[in-house]
Amino acid sequence: MTHAALTDTDLHARFQPIFDRIAEGAAQRDHDRQLAYEPVQWLRESGFTALRVPQAFGGLGASIEQLFDLLIALGEADANLPQILRAHFGFVERLSGELRVGDPAPWLRRVAQGDIFGNATSEAKNTQIGRFDTTVRREGDGWRLNGEKFYSTGSLYANWVQVAVRVEGEEKSTRQTVAIIPADREGVALIDDWFGFGQRLSASGTSRFDNVWVEDERIFSYERGAPTSMTTLFQLFHLATLAGIARAIERDAVAFVKPRQRVYSHSAGNTPAEDPLVQQVVGKLSAAAFVATAAVQSVARALGDVERARRPDGTAPLDLLTRVELLTARAQVGVVDVVIDAASRLFDVGGASALLEERRFDRHWRNARTLASHNPTIYKAKLLGEHAINGTPPSFYWSVGPKVAA
Repeated sequence: MTHAALTDTDLHARFQPIFDRIAEGAAQRDHDRQLAYEPVQWLRESGFTALRVPQAFGGLGASIEQLFDLLIALGEADANLPQILRAHFGFVERLSGELRVGDPAPWLRRVAQGDIFGNATSEAKNTQIGRFDTTVRREGDGWRLNGEKFYSTGSLYANWVQVAVRVEGEEKSTRQTVAIIPADREGVALIDDWFGFGQRLSASGTSRFDNVWVEDERIFSYERGAPTSMTTLFQLFHLATLAGIARAIERDAVAFVKPRQRVYSHSAGNTPAEDPLVQQVVGKLSAAAFVATAAVQSVARALGDVERARRPDGTAPLDLLTRVELLTARAQVGVVDVVIDAASRLFDVGGASALLEERRFDRHWRNARTLASHNPTIYKAKLLGEHAINGTPPSFYWSVGPKVAA
């Protein structure tokens, strides 16, 4: 039975208490490198991971705009959580949006029941751009999967892993193939060896697949490089997390300043809270949080426009896809520097006591800098400049590796 759509107020009332609970232990988890199994379970049990599943399949049927509003709030609580669930929500969007392969209903029902989908796409080897060393080969009525991935974000928390592969014998294919396998299947090894200085709990480490059996109905493929809204969706996850970090920076600055009594001899106020210079710093942090949030919400609305214009075959008008891709690039170029600057400016609200390890304010800069390094901003700025000057359309396919001449 389909119920009335949930309002923004309904959703925030449902999930904000969980976000508050997650926030309570976020700094300590980061410090101890304690993987966020409990917070992920709280989100699963609350129905958060089924936000975008249509109500007809047992989900909450939230809009794309509502999803990103909630992701900002979740990122404020713990910046690792939106990134952990990025591949999961991407899978749901492919099922209900562009990926018109097979029957999506069984997968959507799995998500509604609490199943989480992880990611194994990128490879750390010097593999040519657009090619994967991880392969599937036909065997009987199924496939065998072999290979190794890195940046396997979220897979340690997942029930299923989406593995981007190359089909043996189809070296020139323009399609991207994905194998979906249970995370605990024989031959699967998921390793927590992400060694970056930020986003420490995202489990963005190694995945190994040794002759893993894959059922035929769990192999999907789609056209690679075609205009798509998926690049926007995935990038907007990082931007929503950055907006959440900016709000956490403002929150932590206020909480630090309010009770503080110690001031410098040359302070303009009797307490830090009364010092106009400190007030100015906090005001700039507040503005940074607003700008980042507004940018994400603006792109989310454009992404909603794409969804509402989507045709029965899953395609969408090219002008809307181009618009949302360019908007995402503008948001990325604009938001990244604002949030990283805010993460540094936070320390201006106090002296050496703001640097104490117990406060762990440094995690905001580390996490923001790490997120900003995904799909580097310099290339987004170049894309925008080239489009503005020459009308060059954006690319809808990103990959990394050495360029090898054909």
